[in-house]
Amino acid sequence: MLARRRDIPWFPGAVLAALVFTAVFAFYLAPLSPTDGDITQKLIPPVWMERGDSAHPLGTDRFGRDVLSRIIYGSRISLIVSLIAIGVAGTIGTLLGLISGYRGGVTDAVLMRVTDVGLSLPTILIAVVLVAVSEPSFTNVVLVIALLLWPRFARQVRGETLAIKEQDFVALAVVAGRSSTWIISRHIFPNVVPTLLVISTLQVGYVVLLEGTLSFLGVGVPPPSPAWGLMIADGRGFLATAWWISLFPGLAMVLTVLSVNLMGDWLRDHLDPKLRQLGRAAVLEAPAAASLGPTIDEAPVRGATAGGDGA
Repeated sequence: MLARRRDIPWFPGAVLAALVFTAVFAFYLAPLSPTDGDITQKLIPPVWMERGDSAHPLGTDRFGRDVLSRIIYGSRISLIVSLIAIGVAGTIGTLLGLISGYRGGVTDAVLMRVTDVGLSLPTILIAVVLVAVSEPSFTNVVLVIALLLWPRFARQVRGETLAIKEQDFVALAVVAGRSSTWIISRHIFPNVVPTLLVISTLQVGYVVLLEGTLSFLGVGVPPPSPAWGLMIADGRGFLATAWWISLFPGLAMVLTVLSVNLMGDWLRDHLDPKLRQLGRAAVLEAPAAASLGPTIDEAPVRGATAGGDGA
């Protein structure tokens, strides 16, 4: 029972559920517009501080825009960028990884060398250069992130494919005269789906951080879009007087990344057969060790008693 409770990721699950909920229903949850400001309401502190206003629970920024509304709409930007970028990168990387792992030979060598080049590039530097050259926009940010992510999927899927294609059911399909496309789609791809789920989940946090970094540097989603990184950048000049402008979007980003990583680790432990077997073995060995404990502890006492009687 204790092992089951430990396996339930209630904290990251609750945070991610709240993130998705606020992203989908941002229009209904946000008290005010995320882009319209009132200069007469600028730099109002959170509601629990002196001069706080209940109309702005988390305060306002230097343009009089509601911080809470911008955080809520910012979750939508982070979620959409993550889903589209990971979807595009995962599709490209999975396709190339399957082809490379199954075909082998020159095809594998060429594709993996290209993948190695992509993995060796400094991600943030290349992303900044590419977005700056192509003009910052939502579409360009998504395409650049996808371009930098696909090698991670390709490398992992290729390794899984190399192991799966040596299995007996694949050899039987080859003997039966099935085509390579049929074998990859029917036998190999379904077996790499759990790995893809784990990789995709872990990459969500990375994409959120990368998008926030690009927005913070001014080459991400352009203003006045309420991107979390852009909000942090807007408040860096007011940390001493209006700390809430940067603090609350920063906390939202930290909680999102932490929750996604914890969920990814749980999925990996839950979907990996080897880790599941190790977990079951540990659970089965625990009662056995507990039952052997008193016997081991009693042995020296009995020996000592026997020695005393002989004396």
